[in-house]
Amino acid sequence: MTALPHPTFDDAKTLLSAATDLLEAAVGRAKQITEGGKKIDDHQVLTERVAYAATEAVATHEVIASIDALRAEGRSAVIHELIAVAAVGELVSGLRDRLSAAADDLGIGDECVEKCFPAPLRSLLRGATSEGLMREIGVHVAETRGVNDYPLDEMHEQVREQVREFAANEVMPHAEHIHRSDALIPEEFIEKMSELGFFGLSVPEEYGGVEMGNLAMILTTEELSRASLAAAGSLITRPEILTKALMGGGTEEQKQTWLPKLASGEVMVGISVTEPDIGSDVASAKCRADRATVDGVEGWVINGPKSWCTFAGRANVLALLARTDPDASKGAKGLSLFVVPKETFPGHEFEFTQPGGGKMAGKADATPGYRGMHSFTLQLENYFVPGENLVGGEEGLGRGFYLQMAGFAAGRLQTGGRGCGLAQAGLEETAKYVVDRSQFGKSLSEFQLTQYTLGRMAAKLAGARAITYAAALAFDEDERAAGPLAAQAKLLACDVAVETTQMGQIMHGGWGYAEEYPISRYVVDASVLPIFEGVKPILELKVIGRAVLAA
Repeated sequence: MTALPHPTFDDAKTLLSAATDLLEAAVGRAKQITEGGKKIDDHQVLTERVAYAATEAVATHEVIASIDALRAEGRSAVIHELIAVAAVGELVSGLRDRLSAAADDLGIGDECVEKCFPAPLRSLLRGATSEGLMREIGVHVAETRGVNDYPLDEMHEQVREQVREFAANEVMPHAEHIHRSDALIPEEFIEKMSELGFFGLSVPEEYGGVEMGNLAMILTTEELSRASLAAAGSLITRPEILTKALMGGGTEEQKQTWLPKLASGEVMVGISVTEPDIGSDVASAKCRADRATVDGVEGWVINGPKSWCTFAGRANVLALLARTDPDASKGAKGLSLFVVPKETFPGHEFEFTQPGGGKMAGKADATPGYRGMHSFTLQLENYFVPGENLVGGEEGLGRGFYLQMAGFAAGRLQTGGRGCGLAQAGLEETAKYVVDRSQFGKSLSEFQLTQYTLGRMAAKLAGARAITYAAALAFDEDERAAGPLAAQAKLLACDVAVETTQMGQIMHGGWGYAEEYPISRYVVDASVLPIFEGVKPILELKVIGRAVLAA
């Protein structure tokens, strides 16, 4: 059989145009059905499909835009364009299938799907996901061992190389031990990351940061996560979340006090928002903060439980959301954000009693992956916090939910980077394994299905990387406006990390289930990504869906 020529980059643009037309029809109907997003909860499945399709459309656009930018600079290469075409094929196929399945619920029918994707375009779409194209990419991945050579400008290339070298020399040698023994992150990691300025990438220079922008932060997160999600990739996320909250609503005195310490790594942060019985319904938080005076100091005493507080043992402070208005009917408007100082504790369990009698106790929850930082369930009893630690001061009363959500938008952006880094680790590890492993008289990399699988892994990662980098650049322009895009980057990149690491595990055969090989760690670590910083269904419905349907 004669292989057909691969679709061109211009063909990929044609597919984007068709996908955009179908999405516009779907969104238009979904807006009518949900009354501009007001009745999302009456149509959750439909909203989820449209929100995900919208995410795939944005990622497709960013893949195209990234190649256009490289072409304009004269830096595009054949392999970059082939991967871009395959990425567009994967994304548009997902979008078309998703909206076709919802065609009746949306009321657009098969006619609309057929109009946007007539026979010639369906053939083009098949070509963009064809065996021949994916295998050609897969051969390249095997030859290069999957290395990430995504073209960057000189400054960002230097950032990536510096972090990659640090991760290879300092983190990777310890990653498996930390995972298997559920050990603590070595203090040396924090000290050396502090020296390299990793914690101050988005802190303004006037507050002691290096302020290199969000793309530098994402590249740093990606390379650290490639080495170890829990032992390095997530270390800068929590300071980043508190930094954004302070920049968005902290007093000048609070910025002067805390931002230099966050930028230098002197203060490590735990985020304490979720509670055992509320999950994603953050506005229903019950942990209470009441005004009190202790030893002549005015402030607040905090009472109640908190859960999934990652790094709470090691952290010097917690960014803690508490109810300062006892009227629960006020929901989010009754919540305030506090910077809660605490002692640093090693191990998986701690209890601390303040001189005035306030107590904080924490116990790490056992998890199959994401080990090293440890996520704690906390209990606070009359735990005193000075009044000056209420973010925003008196003007911050009742604004905690909104400040925290702004911080979470930054956390979602970073999680997109973490997803890309973990997917990259899975791709590289799989490429190395299939080249080195022989079966039936030849290297696994010579088998057609292996090449096809590697090609799909690379294509999926290209889509995730394009939307994540675009979200980082958009954050530099306007963080508030870029919030939904950051959520879309998080959604797609985390799903890609789960899917590609599992694909890589299968390529390892039986050894993919053995802790001897890092791919098993990547799989269990990836499984947490669609859960934290906004669990996937909530992200689809309450963030992305609402943004798409209310626009």
